[in-house]
Amino acid sequence: MMPYLLHWLMASVALVLTAYFVPGFYVAGFGSALIAAVVVGFVNMFIWPVLMILTLPLTFLTFGLFLFVVNGLALKIAASLTPGFEIVGFWPAVFGSVVLTMIGWFIRFVVYGGAVAHYG
Repeated sequence: MMPYLLHWLMASVALVLTAYFVPGFYVAGFGSALIAAVVVGFVNMFIWPVLMILTLPLTFLTFGLFLFVVNGLALKIAASLTPGFEIVGFWPAVFGSVVLTMIGWFIRFVVYGGAVAHYG
């Protein structure tokens, strides 16, 4: 149970830091980031795979680069479902998804000491 709570907190911190670095990406506070992390998790679990399958031909044509757009769209959907979490515009969503991923990797690297995180 504790690894899941730690992952949730790390995702929330990553959202707050992303909002600090990306213009047009807003999180009202840490409470909103906690809720947004859960919503982003559910969107990534249920909606992202559907988006990925629907855009698979375009993803192949762009050698995978279109996944940045898919990730931004998924993040924009999560923001539209979460009070206190807002993304203004398409490009802040795409850029925010890239920055969020990099910050999340860095936080996990620091917390786990460079080891690969597992949740078992």
